[in-house]
Amino acid sequence: MKHVDEFRDPERAHALARAIARATTRPWRIMEVCGGQTHAIARFGLEDLLPPDIALLHGPGCPVCVTPAEVLDHAVALARRPEVVLCSYGDMLRVPGTTIDLRTARAAGADVRVVYSALDALALARALPDREIVFLAVGFETTAPGHAAAVSQARRDAVGNFSLLVSHVLVPPALEAILGEADPASRVHGFLAAGHVCAVMGAAEYAPVARRHGVPIVITGFEPVDLLHGLHRCVVQLEAGRAEVENAYPRAVRDDGNAAAQAMIREVFVVRDRRWRGIGDIPRSGLALAPAYAAFDAERKFALPTTPAADPDRGCLSGLVLLGKLRPPACPAFATRCTPDHPLGATMVSSEGACAAYYRYRTP
Repeated sequence: MKHVDEFRDPERAHALARAIARATTRPWRIMEVCGGQTHAIARFGLEDLLPPDIALLHGPGCPVCVTPAEVLDHAVALARRPEVVLCSYGDMLRVPGTTIDLRTARAAGADVRVVYSALDALALARALPDREIVFLAVGFETTAPGHAAAVSQARRDAVGNFSLLVSHVLVPPALEAILGEADPASRVHGFLAAGHVCAVMGAAEYAPVARRHGVPIVITGFEPVDLLHGLHRCVVQLEAGRAEVENAYPRAVRDDGNAAAQAMIREVFVVRDRRWRGIGDIPRSGLALAPAYAAFDAERKFALPTTPAADPDRGCLSGLVLLGKLRPPACPAFATRCTPDHPLGATMVSSEGACAAYYRYRTP
């Protein structure tokens, strides 16, 4: 249990909380940009350890929450085609599209299968040459290399019945969008960056954001001690008037990231504008398949419509939550009209979203 127990040590956690309190002399708003970190904060009650001047905000770090409705509509439409097998990670099955989700489509007869990787979907394409296998490729930079490797392998092996429905998003443009909000009351003073994203991409791409907006960005892990250590380093920077990128997760993250994974992303994907559920369009915030891989692009292969769907999350204030303007318990629908069994939007169905985290761990 090494590298788990030692980073959940109560004595170390309380010592770091005391250090944060000693370092804090004014109010600070600090946002973590990973749903896994949000769940750890809620699960271990880390907010209860912090001084009242530290406000934790929960950013758009859940790929399920930010995948727009039209992508789910496309997935449902493809799954309903008799020649298609739609493959997806399990946490996407309950995300509502404009009308229904993939779980409902499967119950009605659509061929929707849960896989653990894009390579599993590629193996299925080889096993079922008479069917079209479409993999719903969502996530941040963390999952992009694996998805790229699968489609690169499909091209090398000439597996023509395999394609990706891509909805990848990128973290730095989301930080720019959050920091570009004009409302001073919702200003984010510092960020905890997601360790697994930085394990792929490194730290360099965050430096321009920190310089341009004058905010510290601390790369942080996912256990209580990791998070409190990252918060302490962020507060120390804020109190000193510094705005730098720091790596507080060196056991997993190198400053230059994973060169092989970055090369795989560059080979297979190109950067494009992307729509984020609850937030809207963010320029150059997503990935799409490069022209050399157009034959594996489900949008092109099946001539899917490009008109964005209407936002189905009526009554859901997820956009305000994702931008750090609203904490989940303050939402009028939280724990009353919006529950995991009857969600108004994707934030409540996700295994990583802030609303789901608060509902699971903080609702009496």
